[in-house]
Amino acid sequence: MTTSEESDYAAYIASLPRILAGAAVLLRDAAGRVLVVEPNYREGWALPGGTVESDRGETPREAARREAREEIGLDVEPGALLAVDWVPGTRRPPLVAYVYDGGVLPEERFAEIRIQEEELLSWRLAAPEELPGLLPGELGDRVRHALDALASGSGAVELVDGRPPVTRTG
Repeated sequence: MTTSEESDYAAYIASLPRILAGAAVLLRDAAGRVLVVEPNYREGWALPGGTVESDRGETPREAARREAREEIGLDVEPGALLAVDWVPGTRRPPLVAYVYDGGVLPEERFAEIRIQEEELLSWRLAAPEELPGLLPGELGDRVRHALDALASGSGAVELVDGRPPVTRTG
């Protein structure tokens, strides 16, 4: 590739839209309750997770594991991908959010949780029926669909703003 071609390609890449990526783990106890965390920087609860550091070569799966380790002090190997959600941006670029199965933790693992006080106020276990009141907006829908995918064994679900996409024919 010539210098001119390299420059043209770099300009083309720079002109492409930017997309954010986030990843989280869905951790549960033996009773089926979901571990949620309370951020100190916004209202509502969330799953342990955060931004994929792609500038460092991090994958969504690696980000989910790193974020769980940083936020709650647990090193959890993410399992199956449960959901991928395209969240259109209004005040920020669009987001692609990945949710991985974090598994069912034995009771003693919950005693090991140490929250990252720079970002979190607390954590708790919430029954699935409590989640719509705790998780804001599309996150609540995303987690509900991830739990459904987990229960059915259907594999990862594709979502747009927390809901299955509308397919257009013709």
